[in-house]
Amino acid sequence: MPKRILSGVVVGDKSDKTVVVRVVRIFKDPLLKKILRRGKKYHAHDEENRFRIGDRVRIRESRPLSKLKRWKTLPPEQEDAAK
Repeated sequence: MPKRILSGVVVGDKSDKTVVVRVVRIFKDPLLKKILRRGKKYHAHDEENRFRIGDRVRIRESRPLSKLKRWKTLPPEQEDAAK
């Protein structure tokens, strides 16, 4: 089964080797027919503490790394190749 890749914005970087990434999804409400935005925060592993608040990052699903971390950040060179 392929691992999911999501993109979002870093909203927290205070923990060592961890960033908090907010991923926004946009969808149309089936009843109201309105476009809605819903966000969710993911804790992602950032081995080199490379990313700062406000950076756009891509994260990939991984094995559980801690209580909350289930995602890893993709390095910038892999981000360009994935596009």
